[in-house]
Amino acid sequence: MSPWQPQNRTRLRQWCICFILAAATVAVASAAPFELPPIVQPDSNEHHPGKMIWADLVTPDLAAAKRFYGGLFGWTFQDIHGRNTDYAIARLDGIPVGGLVQRAFRPGQHRRPAWLTFIAVKDIVEAERTALAHGGKEISQPHMYAQRGTQAVFADPQGAVFGMLQSSNGDPEDVQALPGEWIWSSLVTSDPRKAAAFYQAIFGYEIFDFPSDDGLEHIFLASENYARASSNAIPAGTGKLPPHWLNFIRVSNAAEAAANVKKLGGQVLVAPHPDRHGGMVAVVADPAGAAFGLLEWTGTGSDVGAK
Repeated sequence: MSPWQPQNRTRLRQWCICFILAAATVAVASAAPFELPPIVQPDSNEHHPGKMIWADLVTPDLAAAKRFYGGLFGWTFQDIHGRNTDYAIARLDGIPVGGLVQRAFRPGQHRRPAWLTFIAVKDIVEAERTALAHGGKEISQPHMYAQRGTQAVFADPQGAVFGMLQSSNGDPEDVQALPGEWIWSSLVTSDPRKAAAFYQAIFGYEIFDFPSDDGLEHIFLASENYARASSNAIPAGTGKLPPHWLNFIRVSNAAEAAANVKKLGGQVLVAPHPDRHGGMVAVVADPAGAAFGLLEWTGTGSDVGAK
């Protein structure tokens, strides 16, 4: 899935150039001395290496972020306060879907609020070793939380930032995402095939080419018979758009969701349009500037991944 279209490329570049530093801020926030709750409740005791199992948002205004995402997706929030840390668990119908952490952004900083996705691993020490051996850069060393597990943050050889998490009590089960849940992750990168090989080495993905009429390279990353993500070439004409991950939330109607984004104070970066893989797709940003995708999907199989 590669949603980038010619319109709004200036805004997209501005957002993406700041993303890596923002993701580093997420890493620092995650390493702060306070306890994080488990990502699944009750325990699942099942593990799905390569699955995108969690997402954390760093934002300068936690209350405003809760109003936006609660209004857009119906999420509710459980506040967790630690020393120097304000964190909230977002839930949909009682099920954890992500975390939000408040961090100040000083004027003039080249940082923007951002979502950071964590990918499941069985052995984070081995995953760390493999990532470094294949040219990855460690942004945040593995840090263990008693209830959640051990997590770390890296940049791949092209510069895209991602997290890995060895969950203490299991990963979310492989079922199709519902509206309001994360459904897809898209890597936009300078070398899709080399990037795919990097993630394959760490997470054991199967790699599949996805034919496209746009002349660009699109590769699916799959594990356990589920498509987990795609690796896509940076489109021509996007200037200094750096490699990055963009994560999508399923919606019932992309046009209505995009309109609600604007009503709630967010921005539509890429207007809803048909995606080459099916469905309707858009790219938006919350009021603080954190970008994410919207995906209207009517399929029921495993061809777009599981939550």
